[in-house]
Amino acid sequence: MNEFVGERENKETSLMWQYLESEAYDYQRPQRGNILNGTIIRIDPNEVVVDVNLKREAIIPSKDLDKLEADEVANLSVGDEVAVYVMQPEDNEGRLVVSLNMAKTQEDWERAEQMMASGEVFEAKVSGHNKGGVIVPFGRLRGFIPASQVSSMPMGEEDSRTDRLQRLLGKPLMLKVIEVNQRRRRLILSERAAVKEWRKEAKEKLLAELKPGDIRKGVVTNLMNFGAFVDLGGADGLVHVSELSWQRVKHPRDVLEVGQEVEVYILNIDQERERIGLSMKRLQKDPWSQVAEKYNVGDIVEGEITNLTDFGAFARLDEGIEGLIHISELADHIVAHPREVVHRGQVLPLKIVSIDAERQRIGLSLKRAPEPPAPSSPPEEAAGEEEPPAEDGATEQSSTEEERLAAHE
Repeated sequence: MNEFVGERENKETSLMWQYLESEAYDYQRPQRGNILNGTIIRIDPNEVVVDVNLKREAIIPSKDLDKLEADEVANLSVGDEVAVYVMQPEDNEGRLVVSLNMAKTQEDWERAEQMMASGEVFEAKVSGHNKGGVIVPFGRLRGFIPASQVSSMPMGEEDSRTDRLQRLLGKPLMLKVIEVNQRRRRLILSERAAVKEWRKEAKEKLLAELKPGDIRKGVVTNLMNFGAFVDLGGADGLVHVSELSWQRVKHPRDVLEVGQEVEVYILNIDQERERIGLSMKRLQKDPWSQVAEKYNVGDIVEGEITNLTDFGAFARLDEGIEGLIHISELADHIVAHPREVVHRGQVLPLKIVSIDAERQRIGLSLKRAPEPPAPSSPPEEAAGEEEPPAEDGATEQSSTEEERLAAHE
């Protein structure tokens, strides 16, 4: 008797394990929101039937297919493997109703979370706007960029913020995901963070590949009294005012404007301080290279007075070529200040008394030149008023002028 009972228990135990290991036991009733993988087994005019390995077919209804792009529906074929989102575990006919559109939307949410975690930068075009910011498509989602996170918003003194946001329609922006909240359907993006990240990476790459002597194109981003900043594509370099032109430049705005595209020469790179020195005049022909051929000591030339100092006056002979008239060469009598004899803008015949093309110095004389025509009424500076303060960079220039004076003496 005991043997019979034991045999029956062993048999029941064996059947139980067989059941536990069967696919039937593994079946779990699908819940709304589940993502299932399946294979398309039939495409009907009003629905698509998918095998999701649950002992019953899943149905993608026509109203869900209508939410897809036309080419997405046209490209569906029997045998395709697809991911579907469970909408109804069981409808009135006992069928499992699923959505292909919602599955793709879920993939977009997951992709957004991954991009937020990785900090990836991507590009998207502005498709709409409201009073708070602009909207861009993100797969099947709509990403929102608050106005405070838009760094490229066009500016205008009389334009409202709404007008400026509207002008961004259709424009591509570099973006970064900064917030994902699927429950509240919030996908917040930032151009400001993306640009900051992109410029950091671009700057590192640019500093690594740039070499002195390279020639690059860039865009002027800012003008200061000491020079112009030029964006080389992720990093700004500085063109010092002395490197803008062979001519004397008082302020960069006299020769450049913000937004202007320029070609620059790479002077130097400071990797440690992440600074790039640029030059524009190195790409222009050096006017001093032909001075020895064009001028000779003893020549009588015409010069325009460009600057007055305590020790003399500077005169421009040609573009980028200036010479010094030492105060002792202005007149036969003693002169306390050059303003007693000449004024800026005056054009006079001058005699060349020395040339040093290598050091870029020409000595001139007014008293040894033919008598100039009677001057017109001098401007205010000739009436005894003090010379106006020099523009930025004058300290450096004055030093150079004193060196020139020493050479002429």
